[in-house]
Amino acid sequence: MARPEVDWDDEYSAPRRRLLPSRGVARISGYSLIVFIVLVLLYYVVGAFVMHSVDDDPNFQAVSEPEGGSHSVAIAAALIDREVDTHFWTANDPFFYPSALLDNTPNYQQGIVYALSRFAIEMSDQIGRTRGSSEIDQDLDKAAGLLKYPGNVWIFDLSTSFLPTPASESQYRAASRALKAYNERLASGQAIFERRADNLMATIDRIASDLGSASATIDQHMAKPRPMLIDTKVDDIFYSVKGRLYGYAILLRELGVDFAGVIKDKQLDPSWEQMMQSMRQASILDPVVVLNGAPDGAYFPSHLAVQGFYLLRARTQLREITNILQK
Repeated sequence: MARPEVDWDDEYSAPRRRLLPSRGVARISGYSLIVFIVLVLLYYVVGAFVMHSVDDDPNFQAVSEPEGGSHSVAIAAALIDREVDTHFWTANDPFFYPSALLDNTPNYQQGIVYALSRFAIEMSDQIGRTRGSSEIDQDLDKAAGLLKYPGNVWIFDLSTSFLPTPASESQYRAASRALKAYNERLASGQAIFERRADNLMATIDRIASDLGSASATIDQHMAKPRPMLIDTKVDDIFYSVKGRLYGYAILLRELGVDFAGVIKDKQLDPSWEQMMQSMRQASILDPVVVLNGAPDGAYFPSHLAVQGFYLLRARTQLREITNILQK
């Protein structure tokens, strides 16, 4: 009996035809993986670029101020609203937010809130009460406590609990509401804002002391050995101090309005304007890349040294103002 003929081409072509879809799927999977990686990179890079915001507008104003209220309290609440809601708070963003890549914006925002926190403490301790024997204003006390809340707390803080926790934004929004509530009561004559020379002096003295602390931070970092190429810490310090300087510059500008009578009586107008100019110059420094060169470097500047110069100049002028207020 004759054996049936075998079509070898068919036998071997069938397996080859079966392999072709597998190779196609592999190619599609490879392309999909590449597209996915590109999209993730675009999400983080473009998203971080969009969410980056270092708003150092020296002319920033509060949207509304109750007639008879405090200009400095109104601007403090407005700064909180701007950084938390208008620009989006970034210091506590988890890894799946593109802003998690940022470091300049978070440090800058936390620097502003730190300045506002020190101001709120002074308001509750001095300006917002009659001498030291009267009761502390509850809204001011609440705002001062809320502004001390760390800026990097998300809705979960696994280092303390597995349960949801108040996020930094919610605490700062509550502080803004408390400041606005105080200002509304002040405008209606139900709160205190003591426009005395000693209160202005105490507030300026607190700000000057805090700037001295910032100066020490700059000095300590500059005293360390400098990396040859990259210093990942220098921009963190620069923008943290910048935020603090900006917050104080805006607050001092409005304190100048609140205490205009004291400044005029003490003939402080020229000294106040010089101090404000130094604060503005320090707060608007914004290099493309923050470098940590030697103070006398011929090729690479030291942006911390430049910032420290304006900071110390402003601090010296603040001290001069307090000396005049003591007389």
